[in-house]
Amino acid sequence: MNFFLFQVYPYIALTVLALGSIARYETDPFTWKSSSSQLLRRRQLLLGSILFHVGVLIVFLGHFVGLLTPIGIFDALGIGHTFKQLLAMIVGGVAGVFALAGGVILLHRRLYDPRIRATSSFADIGILALLDLQLVLGLLTIVVSAQHLDGGEMVRFMGWTQAIFTFRTDAWLLVAEASWIFKLHIFLGLTIFVLFPFTRLVHMLSVPVRYLWRPGYQIVRSRKAHPAPAARPHPAE
Repeated sequence: MNFFLFQVYPYIALTVLALGSIARYETDPFTWKSSSSQLLRRRQLLLGSILFHVGVLIVFLGHFVGLLTPIGIFDALGIGHTFKQLLAMIVGGVAGVFALAGGVILLHRRLYDPRIRATSSFADIGILALLDLQLVLGLLTIVVSAQHLDGGEMVRFMGWTQAIFTFRTDAWLLVAEASWIFKLHIFLGLTIFVLFPFTRLVHMLSVPVRYLWRPGYQIVRSRKAHPAPAARPHPAE
C-alpha cells in the first residue's frame, strides 16, 4: 500500500491533472471559470474570499519552494534544517489558519444561503469541503512536527518530493515510516490533484499574469459619453 500510494499514485495524480486540464480546456472551454457567487450575495464573500485566497497562496508557495528546492541550496545559504522547519511551521500555520477561516466562511455560504446553494453543484461544495479538510490536516501536522524540531521530518518530505520528480523508483521508502497524519495529508493532496480538472479549481491556471506587462490602461467609456450621430439629410431634401 505504501508503494502504491507514494510511488504510483503521485504519477497517476499528476497525469490526470495535466491531461485532464488540457482536455477540458479544449473540449469544454465555456465551463473553464470560477463560477463566482458574488452577484447572488456579497455578504461574507469579501472577507471569506480574501482570507482563503491569501492564505492558500502563501501555503502553496511555501510548499512549492520548501519541497522542491534542493537541500544543498539551503545548506549553501547557511539555512539550517531546524530554522527552515520552524519557519514553515510559523508562516504556514498562520497562513493555514487564515485560509481555513476563509474556507469555512465560503463553505457556510454554499451550504446555508438558499440562493447560492441552489446554484452550487456537488463538485462546488465537495471540493471546498476537501480543501478545508486538507487545511485541517496541514495544521495538525504542525503538532507532530513540533515534536521533532531537528528538521528531520522536513528533509524526509523534501527528499520524497524531489525523488518523485526525478523518477526515482525508491521514493516511497522515504515516507514509508512517516506519521499517518503526514501520509493522509499527502494522499488527500494528490486526490485534489486528480479532481482538479473536473472542478472550478481550473480557474487557477488562468491567472491574468499578462496584465502585469500590458502596454497601457484599458479605457472604458459610458454610452452617455457618445451621443448618437446626427441624421444625414435625405437626398430629396
